[in-house]
Amino acid sequence: MNIATTRGTTSRAMSLPNILTYGRIAAIPVVVGCIYAQSILDQPLWLRWVAVAIFIAAAVTDYLDGYYARIWNQQSAFGRMLDPIADKLLVASCLLMLAADGIIHGWSLWAAIVILCREILVSGLREYLAALRVSVPVTKLAKWKTTVQLIAIGFLLAGPAGDEVVPVVSMIGLALLWASAILTIYTGYDYFRAGIHHLIKEDEA
Repeated sequence: MNIATTRGTTSRAMSLPNILTYGRIAAIPVVVGCIYAQSILDQPLWLRWVAVAIFIAAAVTDYLDGYYARIWNQQSAFGRMLDPIADKLLVASCLLMLAADGIIHGWSLWAAIVILCREILVSGLREYLAALRVSVPVTKLAKWKTTVQLIAIGFLLAGPAGDEVVPVVSMIGLALLWASAILTIYTGYDYFRAGIHHLIKEDEA
């Protein structure tokens, strides 16, 4: 690899869209830490609002990184690889912490399990299809699924702090979590069907 190529790769890695993605990953331990401190260590409820604020900022970067990458023509293979990883790390970490917190409990745990299993399934399929040089585009429904999922987690992060302001905040979060789980099953099936289609074609070839 020559110097020009190295500089080009470094420049793309440090572009604004990728920096926003790095920020989303960096937000994860802060959000989880705030909920852990408030719930497990019995610290003040205002920590949940800090977690919500940081989570919202992180969720907004999920839109902004793709937007700036398109309008500034800064799309890169590195960004395409890192962006979905950052999303999955953020969602999985928050769901696990909320389950430990007890906000997600009882039957609602199944909604969280469905979401996590779908993320693992899609990651495996994407890795397999990437080896075949097959790209599966993100559908509009999948984008809606992500939006509902992030809103649900935002409500659930507020949890008891939100319930002190509006008593149904946690219930709204759980209802949205189930809605996102239903969308998750449907969109996950779409990815699975695409993966099976290419698997059959590969075997026949």
